[in-house]
Amino acid sequence: MGNLLGSFKEPSTVEECDSTWGSDSESDASPQLTESPESVLKMKRSFYAARDLYKYRHSYPNYRKSRQPNEYRNLRFYLNKIPLVPDGIYIEEILTQWRGDYDKLEHNHTYIQWLFPLREQGLNFYAHELTQDEIKEFQSTREAKRRFLVAYSLMLDFYGIKLLDKSGNVGRAPNWQERFQHLNESQHNYLRITRILKSLGELGYEAFKAPLVRLFLEESLCRGSLPSMQHSILEYYVYTIRLPATRRRLLRYARKHYRPAHAFLWGPPPVRRGGGVGGSSGAGSSGTRAPTTTPEPQRREDEGVASESSGIIASSHDAVLCRELLGGAPQGCSGLAESSMAGLEGALIMIETRRERNKSPLP
Repeated sequence: MGNLLGSFKEPSTVEECDSTWGSDSESDASPQLTESPESVLKMKRSFYAARDLYKYRHSYPNYRKSRQPNEYRNLRFYLNKIPLVPDGIYIEEILTQWRGDYDKLEHNHTYIQWLFPLREQGLNFYAHELTQDEIKEFQSTREAKRRFLVAYSLMLDFYGIKLLDKSGNVGRAPNWQERFQHLNESQHNYLRITRILKSLGELGYEAFKAPLVRLFLEESLCRGSLPSMQHSILEYYVYTIRLPATRRRLLRYARKHYRPAHAFLWGPPPVRRGGGVGGSSGAGSSGTRAPTTTPEPQRREDEGVASESSGIIASSHDAVLCRELLGGAPQGCSGLAESSMAGLEGALIMIETRRERNKSPLP
């Protein structure tokens, strides 16, 4: 991990993290929601999500500019010079042999951190963080950029989406019905999509984010084909976009189609009674909490529970998900927070690594 700078004061509220509707941005002509005593008690957004994406959009201000060198391992992986660890697979094998192998793409939990690297530690602890110098080198290397777009197209196909052009426009793929149904049911992929969006911005494809997020909004809010994704789109995907004007356009579109309208949390700060604009103390944003929302993100170290058989540490939510994936959980455990899936991904990576070492099947 990078070294923390003591001089950087971390934001302490959702409002401090969210500059989308700030005074330094163009005025918002859309009507603001007025607070009521009932809405003040209910409204809440995830501070953990807002803080994480604030740091991402501001290039991780809590990290020193000089990071420990990583020998450009992400770039070397993309140049097909080293395999991903722990699987020992080269990128050319993934790009040429994994396309359409949806079972492999779904159940392997180590490749995503290598295909879409970030300047933050992922849950595959064998993967390496990007550095600013490596990002510059990556963006100037044609072969790496070509493979990165192929990797992006590979994952889009997995999700039932096709890349239409070099500008990043996207549309439904021929297999969209089957893949969207899977995406509704396999929600740990929502965490993967957040990583993909972040990595696009790090490696020079910031403009590719908005078309994908807009497609997800349309499918989720208008066509009803991805209903389970609503919360992740609005809490995470929109806020990976660095340009406030682009976020505003997407959120205006979302607010127009969101139902119930009064439950929309991501608009401008509400007009308070007695005049003035601002959020209530301890509240996240305007509107009320939707009837069915996902739980608050949890730190990996919070509510830790250990698996006696594997030695894996995971949150209580993640333990339920692990049991479900391994066939031991009761029905109806879906709909957990995207951040809960982070602990699940880490647990599965550790399981997979242990299995590789011991050459034994999953329990």
